[in-house]
Amino acid sequence: MSTLATTAAGTLRMRIPYRELPPPTTIIPATATTLPGAVAALKSFLTTPPPSGLPNRTVILTGAGLSVASGLADYRGVNGTYRVNKDYKPIFHHEFLASHETRQRYWARSYIGWRGLGRAGPNPGHYAIRDLGNLLTERYSGDRNNKSITGVITQNVDSFHKMSHPDIQTVELHGTLASVVCTSCRNQFPRDEYQTTLARLNPIWADFLREALASGALETEDIEERNKKSIKMNPDGDVDLAEAPYTTFRYPACPSCLKEPPRLADGTKTWVEIDKDGAWIPSSTAGVLKPAVIMFGESISAEVKGEAEKAIDNAGRMLILGTSLATYSAWRLAQRAKLRGMPIAIVSIGGVRREEMFFEDLDPKMAGPHGVRVEMATEQLLPALVEELKTSFSGSPVPNTFSTSTSSPFCILSTTSRKVLILTSAWREKAA
Repeated sequence: MSTLATTAAGTLRMRIPYRELPPPTTIIPATATTLPGAVAALKSFLTTPPPSGLPNRTVILTGAGLSVASGLADYRGVNGTYRVNKDYKPIFHHEFLASHETRQRYWARSYIGWRGLGRAGPNPGHYAIRDLGNLLTERYSGDRNNKSITGVITQNVDSFHKMSHPDIQTVELHGTLASVVCTSCRNQFPRDEYQTTLARLNPIWADFLREALASGALETEDIEERNKKSIKMNPDGDVDLAEAPYTTFRYPACPSCLKEPPRLADGTKTWVEIDKDGAWIPSSTAGVLKPAVIMFGESISAEVKGEAEKAIDNAGRMLILGTSLATYSAWRLAQRAKLRGMPIAIVSIGGVRREEMFFEDLDPKMAGPHGVRVEMATEQLLPALVEELKTSFSGSPVPNTFSTSTSSPFCILSTTSRKVLILTSAWREKAA
């Protein structure tokens, strides 16, 4: 998710790759510049058998662009955080682990962002994926245990996929905001419960949030209006609270570690200390909770990588939605599909990292069946595609052409959808 760079002084610092979108490429096929043309191209892509030896099944890879229509910020889109907030710097994993003050800053901003995101949820693009799965399975299999979509691999942490299509297995490549995880014992806890504890430990901040919600002054989706009010909404439930007194914010310890402090790998005993209200104290050596997401600079587990690769290897084509593939964790999965000879379709507004390699060897006559590149909003294009397939599939199913291999079902996590809010200067004064 990030790389190391060397400064002039010879020290290492973390660097975020591709803060800007790569330049867009040629639309494929040329007729896919209109909605009917794009629908026709994707219909051909999804219904044409893949090259010989590959199963007639589809794997979907998604990114933040799919959730923009839900009101969530993205990083590199037209109104992405890296464009409208040039000074934005996310908190890196090593910073979060090393610094109590960094964790105070993170949890204060997340506390405001999480509570305000309650009105967000899956959009028509998410539900269209559900409908595509049902339509394709009915058409080509007729057996819900032998699905036409082998899985959805998502970089998003909003859990909207699991909410909108629980019957299609989802690999959350970068984790989920629906849970928090202990950095010591690795036990997980629901984010909603954690939010309640944060409110109890920070009553003044809780009052600020209630006033913010009641005022209705933070409802605007207009970027210029947000800037006038110093509102900076970032991805993943983060809210920029300029000049906020983060050092007053408190967060709880892991309840499991508090009850029974774990031992380190070498057998050394750890300890967890809390204040009279239950807030974690910096003298502790364990029991720090973090969001159950892959932070910048953090590695994806081998288990999650394996599940993503399995979904690709069980498919014969890949549909990429709403992502620039800027993170290597996502790009390498698309590369894996390409190296397997799988046709690839990309629906994303703006350029995609090294996208020329996905289409450079494509026979122009096979554009559509074996390759598609479209710049169009997923919440408009995917529902239109569903309607076209419903009309086209009104006849009887064709014989099953699936591979017999299946993937294990994933557990379904419930989550509360969210919308970002921010504290105003008046509320900051109360917390100072």
